[in-house]
Amino acid sequence: MFVKKIVSEGLAHNSYFIGSGIAAAVIDPRRDVEAYLKEARDRNMQITHIFETHKNEDYVIGSLEIAARTGAKILHGAQLDFAYGTPVHDGETFHIETLELGVLETPGHTLESISVTLKETAISDDVLMVFTGDALFAGDAGRTDFYGKDRQKEVSTYLYESITEKLLPLGDGVIVCPAHGAGSVCAAGIADLEYTTIGYEKANNFLLQMTREEFIAYKGSEEHYYPPYFRKMEEMNKDGAPLLHTPPDLVRMSPAEVETSMKQGAQVVDIRAPPGFAGGHIPGCINIPRTLISAYAGYLVNYDDPIIIIDDFNQDLETVVKYFMRMGYDNIHGCLAPGFSAWFVAGKPLEYVDAWDPGILSEHLNDPSLSIVDVRTIDHWNEVGHIDDARHIFLGHLPDRIDEVPRDAKVLVYCDAGFKGSIGASLFKRAGYEEVANLLGGMRGWMAAGHPANKK
Repeated sequence: MFVKKIVSEGLAHNSYFIGSGIAAAVIDPRRDVEAYLKEARDRNMQITHIFETHKNEDYVIGSLEIAARTGAKILHGAQLDFAYGTPVHDGETFHIETLELGVLETPGHTLESISVTLKETAISDDVLMVFTGDALFAGDAGRTDFYGKDRQKEVSTYLYESITEKLLPLGDGVIVCPAHGAGSVCAAGIADLEYTTIGYEKANNFLLQMTREEFIAYKGSEEHYYPPYFRKMEEMNKDGAPLLHTPPDLVRMSPAEVETSMKQGAQVVDIRAPPGFAGGHIPGCINIPRTLISAYAGYLVNYDDPIIIIDDFNQDLETVVKYFMRMGYDNIHGCLAPGFSAWFVAGKPLEYVDAWDPGILSEHLNDPSLSIVDVRTIDHWNEVGHIDDARHIFLGHLPDRIDEVPRDAKVLVYCDAGFKGSIGASLFKRAGYEEVANLLGGMRGWMAAGHPANKK
């Protein structure tokens, strides 16, 4: 028996490779599937089954990609009319050599959600592990808002019953393998734990300390951000994403070619860190540091116009391409070669964002022409506090609300540490605001320098 968790950084997504003898199964694979195929090759195993615990909203499922290359059977919940694969129902079992994989219908996060139990029948008939998808996480449970506010309490009821009637009775020693870890947008408070068990969650998960009524009321009133790309993911995962087979190679482009492409509507995404972006960037581009692509590209980048990447030295762009692919961006096109230096060596124009530290901001707090914009989540605004006179506009909503900030204002953008602030500053620059600054260090730096946080 062999089980390996494969983590997709940025998305905080967990998928699983399970093998016994020469047969293997994969649970919730991502779109770039080489990790699963390599695991199978290295272990002389054949992938025969692929389980999708639900349709997923935050990344493209790789089931069709694996099936096309291995002939594996795709299995998913029966309560959604998928355009591919085979629906499964509560109580069905599948065998991978000596392993028995059992289906539990666990609706709540989505109506078609399933969990998959694992037994090693050569040793015991007891359940050893359960792959819970987005039903139960370490320290939290799946969000229940995808069917609208008027159904949220109903769906929260389904989730409570799935957890208490299907998952918890499996036994305290059963290892819980969720589809997401800390940082996922699929729940607000997932704990940063590598492993957890049913017993540990019963004792420590705050939701499982609630009564039925308290759980339903709490989950039924939760509010989460809903990135616009979720709709695209739901569509692709229900109907089947186009096959890629291999990630695309980025076209290496000259400054003149980038310039021409921008005039034709290309989206230029600068993935450098905030200090580099502030020191000079291509006019009209947006800054999404590579560590935040998975979190914010879905708010800010469209699926139609070509995407061109800007980096200092074009290092490990293959990973950047995968970040976009996992969210269904098949329009990723090229990069500036050999890196950003090619732009200024060619004498092309630059734009700049001011980089402020807490001392500079404190000197400008009484400037009536200064507009301070906090782009953090509303939870951080409320729980941590904010800078005096700041207005809150969540980063993902900034393109639609940017006109709330006066056009003649000096704009200071801040976030938690300065990375999301740089994205926000780039959006203001692209929108034509002339004086724009990013607070490097963000709220953390502001408070570390001894300045107060306003919680009113």
